[in-house]
Formats: sequence, structure tokens, C-alpha cells
Amino acid sequence: MTDIFCPGDERAEGVLDNAALLAALVAVEAAWLAGTVDAGLAPPTAADDLADLVDPVGDVELVAAGAEAGGNPVIPLVDLLRARVADRSPDTARWLHRGLTSQDTMDTALMLCLRDAADRVLADLRRQVAALAGLAERHRSTAQAGRTLTQHAVPTTFGRTAAGWLTGVLDAADDLALARDALPAQVGGAAGTLAAPAELARLAGAADPAGTAMVLAGDLAARLRLRAVAPWHANRRPVTRIGDVLVACCDAWGRLANDVLVRTRPELGELGEAAATGRGRSSTMPQKRNPVLSVLIRRAALTAPLLGAQLHTAAAAAVDERPDGSWHAEWAALRTLARTTVVAASQTAELLDGLVVRPDRMRATVEAALPDLLAEQRSIASLRGGAGVNGDAGMHGDAGEPGTTTAAGYLGANHLLIDAALDRANRLLADGP
Repeated sequence: MTDIFCPGDERAEGVLDNAALLAALVAVEAAWLAGTVDAGLAPPTAADDLADLVDPVGDVELVAAGAEAGGNPVIPLVDLLRARVADRSPDTARWLHRGLTSQDTMDTALMLCLRDAADRVLADLRRQVAALAGLAERHRSTAQAGRTLTQHAVPTTFGRTAAGWLTGVLDAADDLALARDALPAQVGGAAGTLAAPAELARLAGAADPAGTAMVLAGDLAARLRLRAVAPWHANRRPVTRIGDVLVACCDAWGRLANDVLVRTRPELGELGEAAATGRGRSSTMPQKRNPVLSVLIRRAALTAPLLGAQLHTAAAAAVDERPDGSWHAEWAALRTLARTTVVAASQTAELLDGLVVRPDRMRATVEAALPDLLAEQRSIASLRGGAGVNGDAGMHGDAGEPGTTTAAGYLGANHLLIDAALDRANRLLADGP
């Protein structure tokens, strides 16, 4: 499902596209059917993995065309499954989907698709962490002008800048791993009471029909490797939670892309994107090589919060035991947000793997601005009657010694802050994928 409106969308191939959703919907129905058979609620003859009944590509139009009548794609999909399985197993056709409602199947399938998206993003976050850790270590002493509110502030190093980017990426990785592991299955039946599976259990002679229904819901979650929780038809925090984390990932990448975009400007030239055939060219100006990866990452960072806001708007509009329209409003936003995040994750990993750092340009900027960069140090020294620093001091000298007249002598806890970020990075990388 390549989207010409989203350059790079092919990087998200297989993530929350039509085929992925259809496959996930079938997987949910198959897991529920297996659970009801194993629990003795459906006869053994109803067992079927449903695997060969739907073409995830060829049947998309058929299911999509039938979705309007019931307001969601689950209803025509279940009709299709029943029609195709009836010849080989009438019992499967009879017992398929019994005890579920369409929202159960749709919500759970979306959680499966979002887990796949999260896994893709986490893999790229690990690449980013490795690349940023390398940059922070290699450039821990590469002098750079610190900038605040767009103006020169105090000396820093590019290693510290990379460590700051790294901390944001590490935070995103931590949050996404937690959100992925919290993705829940949805089993509630028509109005979130589990009445239908409890009734199936009662008819099958279960001593505790309600308890059996709860066990059956937990069994579905276990089969699909999702969390077992109470029905959440109208409580949409599971959706907004993963949406918030995806937005936060794009926030972290947008921050570093913004820095790269500023510092690739010709008048600064401190950073650059790796050269790639055909990338960054202009349709009319042959001299240009635009930093397009950073541009597209920034695009994602500007787009993602609005998609997250759509999820919160839908959550706030939920009503009754199952929502009327607000549930439906989540789907396109979730798909676009997940795919946007997967694409941006890949683009950011590629950007950082090939980032060009120009220490000589950074050093030249520092040397030209050194009197201003050390103004704070002079101000603090004057509190105790210190002599201050010479306005024409050079970059080189007794690095790290307090009170010296070089940028290297006014770096505070720079090395310790870099070390702290690297320690976190090493722990994440040592944990394995």
C-alpha cells in the first residue's frame, strides 16, 4: 500500500495496510474458534484454522465493499469465512465468531497490527541508539557553540548534543517497549458483559459459566500474545496510550532532525546528510543537495501530534457501552500514525548511520564567537573578584580545568552527562532485540 502523498511510505510495507488488517482479523477469529473448541463450548468438528479461506490481497475489495452496510469490515469478513468454510465443515460455519462482537475482533486485530508496527520501530530505535552512542563517544571533545533561543550561549561539544538526542531516543524506546507489552485483547461480547460466551458455557454444562467466559477471554489473549484485561469497548486508553508513544517517538526524531536541518545550512555547514544517488536533487537547480531525510522526518514530527489528537478526540466522544462513530474515527488515524512512525523510524536510523560531522566548521564557529561564549564564565568569576577570561583566548589549552581561558575549560559536567547517556545506551543494546 504505497502512498504517493507520503514520500518513503514503501518503508512501511506490510504495516497496518489492508492485507495486514485482513490477516489479523482472520487470526483473531481463528484463535477464538480454537478456544471455544478446546473449552468444550463448540464441538471438535468445528475446529479449523481458517488459514486458506481469505486472500489478504484479492479479497480486500470484496470485504471493503461490504463494510458500509454494517459500518465495519468484520461483518462482511465473517460472512465470507462462513460461506467459504461451509462446504468442508458446516460446524465451523455455525460456530465461527460465536460469543464475539465485531468490535472485539476489530480492536484485537488492530492491537496485533500495532504490535507489528511497534516491533519495526523498536528495531530502528536500536539502530539509532547504536549510531548516537558512537557519535557521542567519538565527539565528546569536539568543540561546538551551544545555542539557546537561536543565539550563541556557552561552549559545549557535539558529543553532548548527540547525547541529548540519544536520551530522547532512549526515552522513546523505553516507552514504546512498555506500550507494546501492554497491548490488550478485546473480548466483551455485544455490550461488554461477556453474556454470549457465558451463555455458551451454560449450554455446554459449565459449572461456572461466568468464570468460564472470563477464562475464555484470557485464553484468546494468551493465544495472540496480548494482555488479558476487562472489556474496553468505550474506554479507549489502550488506543490513546500506544498513539501517545508513537507521537513521542516522532517528537524525539523531529528534535534531532531540526538540529540537523539548521546545521546543514551552507552558512553553518557543521553537519550534512550522507550522499546517496539521486537523493536531495532539485527539479531545476543542479547545484542543490537538499537534506531530504531530515525534511521528511520533520514532516512526520509535524503530522503525528494531529493524528494523536484525533485519537484523543475520539476517546473523549465515546458513549454508552459501545461508541457510535468515535470508534470508527480511530481506524484511519491509527493506520496513518503507525505507518508514519515506521517510515520516520527507518529514515532517522538511515540519517544517523550516515550523518556527516564537520568538526573544523564547528571549531571555526567557536573560535569566532569565543568572547561571547565565555561571557557567563566572566560574570560568575566576577562574583568572587575573579579576573575573568581574555576575550581573544583560543580553543586550545588546558582542557577541562576550571577557570581557564578556553572553551574546553567551561564545559561543566559535559563528560559525565555523556557518560550517563552512554550507560543507558549500553544497557539497552546489551539486552538484545
